[in-house]
Amino acid sequence: MSDVKTSILDLSPADIQTQLVSLGMPAYRTAQILQWIFKKRAVAFDQMTNISLPERAVLAKNYTIFTGEVLREVRAADATLKILIRWPEGGLTESVMIPAEDDRDGNDGKIMIAHRRTACLSTQVGCPVGCAFCASGLQGFKNNLSPGRIVEQALRLTALLPEKMRLTHVVFMGMGEPLANFDATLAAIRILMADWGLKIGGRKITVSTVGLPPQIRRLAEAGLPVTLAISLHAPNDELRRRIIPWARGISIKDIMAAGEYYFQSTGREITLEYIMLDGVNTLPQHAGELAAVARQLRANVNLIYYNEVPDLPFRRPSGKTMLEFQTALRSAGINTHVRRSRGRDIAAACGQLARQDREPSVATSSPHPA
Repeated sequence: MSDVKTSILDLSPADIQTQLVSLGMPAYRTAQILQWIFKKRAVAFDQMTNISLPERAVLAKNYTIFTGEVLREVRAADATLKILIRWPEGGLTESVMIPAEDDRDGNDGKIMIAHRRTACLSTQVGCPVGCAFCASGLQGFKNNLSPGRIVEQALRLTALLPEKMRLTHVVFMGMGEPLANFDATLAAIRILMADWGLKIGGRKITVSTVGLPPQIRRLAEAGLPVTLAISLHAPNDELRRRIIPWARGISIKDIMAAGEYYFQSTGREITLEYIMLDGVNTLPQHAGELAAVARQLRANVNLIYYNEVPDLPFRRPSGKTMLEFQTALRSAGINTHVRRSRGRDIAAACGQLARQDREPSVATSSPHPA
């Protein structure tokens, strides 16, 4: 074995079993190790008490579970939790856990409270897309995260929950473009869904993309029942190319064709994510154009309050603007929701906490309330 420790999270169960046998351990240790990590929340091999001390020593010598270091853990007044992880190469990524309670009708007609715990995970260090309004784009792209490092974020967040609570949903909406790190993202999804992993249903996993048509088609063919969210943010190509540099080579028409293919292949409705930038993409004509795109895709629309980033010129719209835009879309027959802004007091917008860690003078508060 190499002197450099391998993260056991980057190995498939078959790979773990093969390597353990080569180290003189029985094959059934694989299932025990996975149970300790994913079910019992072990963060070190010495916690695995049904494995012999000599074997635990061998595991610790050759492998690690977590490779990153949690530099900061911050909680918002609304209970949103954000962690900042530094990887061995020095890059920083952020992960967020968002709690929520949903009212639902039970089978007996009574209202039930569903407790949701959603993990927002990063797939890259930095981001290559460079959206003009995003803090992640300010640091540029550093590198892709491995499947194990993506899953490590979910495990780190799980460890911060009370023992009887677990993550119920996962959204790939953190730092980076998930479909630009396609293979690692899919491998991480399979681990999150696996019975031996976190056992999160595919329908409770959302992959958000700025819109990469070839990769959207590949995702459609992967056989995973995940939700696709397209970060549109502008309803026409001219405006989109101004605020999303990658859009210069990708038309909305191409994205819509790939989205239609995804819907036809999977039967899963698509969500259009639309960050509201006051006066930029919030005008009545924008609502009309967005309604036309959503109608053709049979897509839902999530309107998102912009979390302002110091040194960037974009501003958060008023609640009145949000309501009027939502009303215009709903009047056009589009299922539209306004996503509540979470964790503003802890710089919960993507990339903000990492930027603060590099630039401590960057403010976290916003002078523009909703």
